[in-house]
Amino acid sequence: MYTVKQLAELAGVSIRTLHYYDEIGLLKPASVGSNGYRYYDDAGLLKLQQILFFREIGLELMQIKTILDSPDFDLVAALRSHRAVLQERSRRLQNLIKTVDSTIMHLVGEVNMSKKRMFEAFSDEKQKHYERVARLQYGADIVNASIKRWNSYTPAQRQAIGEEGSQIYFDLVDALEAGKAPHSAEVQAIMLRWHKHLGYFYEPTLEILSGLGETYNSHPDFIANFKKLHADLPDYLSEAVAQYVDDLETAEIERLLAEDEAENHRLIG
Repeated sequence: MYTVKQLAELAGVSIRTLHYYDEIGLLKPASVGSNGYRYYDDAGLLKLQQILFFREIGLELMQIKTILDSPDFDLVAALRSHRAVLQERSRRLQNLIKTVDSTIMHLVGEVNMSKKRMFEAFSDEKQKHYERVARLQYGADIVNASIKRWNSYTPAQRQAIGEEGSQIYFDLVDALEAGKAPHSAEVQAIMLRWHKHLGYFYEPTLEILSGLGETYNSHPDFIANFKKLHADLPDYLSEAVAQYVDDLETAEIERLLAEDEAENHRLIG
């Protein structure tokens, strides 16, 4: 059996999301203790997995409830279908994340040891090389769109963008050295600036933001560059990004839940 806290941590959702699923009858606990605590069994765990899969492909909560409550629902067939969809999405996202990484690295540059500027442009020859590799591996459309956006800026704008990015990472280092936790309000305010800054290069979706957070602490180039600013920055930044994305996802869930509830009231009314 799992407590609501254990299930939330295991599935990567918030406790309040599970409470709401219980309220609307989408995912009821197997039992409720005398202390009022909800307890879920393995069947509940599998059902939550299905809910999250269906949410991932864009279904609304009431649609999911109808599907799961149907006597014809086949769990094995559903899992096979989810697997095919997720494999294709995973392939596309991995290519997109790699494209973003390559584009950032060749457009934005590497950390300068002197800390005078966080970003330093590559040579024209090296930049052209990265562009050719990215186009061959990940497709011309995505790469061209990002490059076109960057090339639309004047030299002065590019310098200002680089300096703005530098300051974001310097402020993160200051927060780290001041003992601010990655999930603190101060650090999350910096992450909001980081999110907006990425818009200079491409449209940063939640999937891309999450992928970047993982990449910052797994890609050798990013790890090496960030460690030049502070040895603990890769871990710290990765945790800060994870918290930022989690908060955005929670806000999105709450918005969708509110829309579902409003739609239900409209239909009942």
